[in-house]
Amino acid sequence: MFARTVIRTATKPSTASRSLRAAYATAATSDPQHFSASAVDSMNPRGVEIARAQRIADQGFISAIGNTPLIRLKKLSEQTGCEVLGKAEFQNPGGSVKDRAALYVIQDAEEKGLLRPGGTVVEGTAGNTGIGLAHVCRSKGYKLVIYMPNTQSQGKIDLLRLLGAEVYPVPAVAYENPENYNHQAKRYAEERENCVWTNQFDNVANRQAHIETTGPEIWNQTEGKIDAFTCASGTAGTIAGVTRYLKTISEGRVQCYVADPPGSVIYTYVSSGGQMTERKGSSITEGIGQGRITDNLKPDIDLLDGALHISDDKSIEMVYRCLDEEGLYLGASSCLNVAAARDLAVKLGPGKTVVTILCDGAYRYADRLFSKKWLHTKGLWEAVPEHLRKYAVLD
Repeated sequence: MFARTVIRTATKPSTASRSLRAAYATAATSDPQHFSASAVDSMNPRGVEIARAQRIADQGFISAIGNTPLIRLKKLSEQTGCEVLGKAEFQNPGGSVKDRAALYVIQDAEEKGLLRPGGTVVEGTAGNTGIGLAHVCRSKGYKLVIYMPNTQSQGKIDLLRLLGAEVYPVPAVAYENPENYNHQAKRYAEERENCVWTNQFDNVANRQAHIETTGPEIWNQTEGKIDAFTCASGTAGTIAGVTRYLKTISEGRVQCYVADPPGSVIYTYVSSGGQMTERKGSSITEGIGQGRITDNLKPDIDLLDGALHISDDKSIEMVYRCLDEEGLYLGASSCLNVAAARDLAVKLGPGKTVVTILCDGAYRYADRLFSKKWLHTKGLWEAVPEHLRKYAVLD
């Protein structure tokens, strides 16, 4: 009896929904003689407009990359008095912002004659770049070889292999060591014909992807009414490319800040005007933070207006807040960006529009981010607001 009552109450149409249904029934009855497509279209004008603009991804997977939505983060916008917007890069077909870079580094190799039909792509990566490359390589018919530190989870290795990649886990050593996974990837490519190392950290085709796609999309989605942009730096393709585009088209008006986790040198380098490269601590975030200034970042680092240091506590708190307040299931790197956007909005004051990047979802990290045991082990349990701990459902 109780269950039936709940169902009836939950599905009882409101006055507004009854009006909509009545209008729809008039416009789109099952009788073909009374069906009106234009009237149906009028029920969802924005969806129809977007569909017309996007058309068909006629080149398959690769032409579905990009043109992601810009989502207003309602609670943070209300709290800061700013428009805080997140670019939903988790809606790329491979699930992350790295799809853009993956496509551009491969296209760059093709255009330079370094990669021909039947060739092999090689990269050193432990995360989303490898997944993006795997998707693009499958769609274009290339073989993919991935080198990664053997400290990575078996789940990551299995996923890349499932996507068709040949994976070599190797000992985790510093970049300066010739046995570092990046150097091994480079040697593999150099020893083979029709084989290219895409070199995501220092290949500026990565940066170009964001100059030509992400930056223009943000500018047009906001109709040029953007005051600030912030995101973290891993390879630095996103922060550098978007900064270059927005600074150029706004004639320097848009402020750009790099967000940085513990254990990275970017915050101290930018904050000190390039005089310091202090590196303290470590972070639970993946794929962001750096121990050096990459070639993707070098041309544009002087365009940055500043840097924001974001602790792991802030990132974890925002993981849970985004889920509870916005319905967004985001990874820690995405939530570091959201925390940075919040801090930047507070810094700039009410009335501003601040944009950041929602890099990927939490699906690949759920066994940690929502695990009580893992959070306690990392000393981050107290960072989760008490009323949101109900989401930590894993032991």
